[in-house]
Amino acid sequence: MTALAPVTGVGMGGPLAVLKRRTPWTDAWARLRRDRAALVGFGLVFTMMVLAIAAPLVATHDPLEQELLKRLKPPSAEFWFGTDDLGRDVFSRILYGGRISLRVGITAVIMGTTIGALLGSVAGYAGGWVDSLISRAMEIVLAFPGTLLAIAVVAARGPGLENTLLAVGLVSVPVYARLMRGSVLSLREREFVTAARCLGASDRRILFQHILPNGLTPLIVQSTLGIAGAIVEAAALGFLGLGAQPPAPEWGAMLTDGRNFLLNAPWAMIFPGLAIMMTVLGFNLFGDGLRDALDPQMKQ
Repeated sequence: MTALAPVTGVGMGGPLAVLKRRTPWTDAWARLRRDRAALVGFGLVFTMMVLAIAAPLVATHDPLEQELLKRLKPPSAEFWFGTDDLGRDVFSRILYGGRISLRVGITAVIMGTTIGALLGSVAGYAGGWVDSLISRAMEIVLAFPGTLLAIAVVAARGPGLENTLLAVGLVSVPVYARLMRGSVLSLREREFVTAARCLGASDRRILFQHILPNGLTPLIVQSTLGIAGAIVEAAALGFLGLGAQPPAPEWGAMLTDGRNFLLNAPWAMIFPGLAIMMTVLGFNLFGDGLRDALDPQMKQ
């Protein structure tokens, strides 16, 4: 509901009360701007995205170029983050690897959110045997550890970036489905839904035009946090050799390549690990701030 807040102004020889329109979204934006941790998280995410997009302009070397005579070189003016066991520039590979990790994280979350929101909304609104069938199916999927299930999907379809996207996306579907189902259950008996039903609106219209738009707030917050989890899942698959295949500069695969040289060339593993940590930290901080901004009662 829109609120009106008085703002004092000057006009016609004295103070004049001016009504300023406020909405829940403007209030949430104001709370988000006051959250320093959320701003730091947004800064980290924004920086990583800009570097990934501008990788061809920022990278100092070709990420796939091998120079065996310069293998395992420490960080220097020529190689800012050093080189790996094949003489490839670690800094350039991290930049291009950010494209892969962010693509997997964002695409997988969009897939999981879309499928999960549709299943959860249908289950919550229809109820009965439809709700039971969808809920039991989601519970079966949740019974398996997420990483193990993703490994099973990739193992069945074969390693590769596209199958990684599919695996990470499918694993996240039950989380969004259960979240959306809960929102629909709390909204379907609200006054505005009853009013729409009395006016003769169809179930499809009520669901997609009245209930779904009002139940998206928790889904948006979970999606922001889910990107961090998807990036970790993709890195885990890459670490096991099931993600993007060589010579693609994927962060998890870079960790695998560098672990054999941890003692004499730690930079080959430390910098990719820091890239994963900073990106995941950024999404988590921003997601927590977004949750508190959209639902201030969470802080109480």
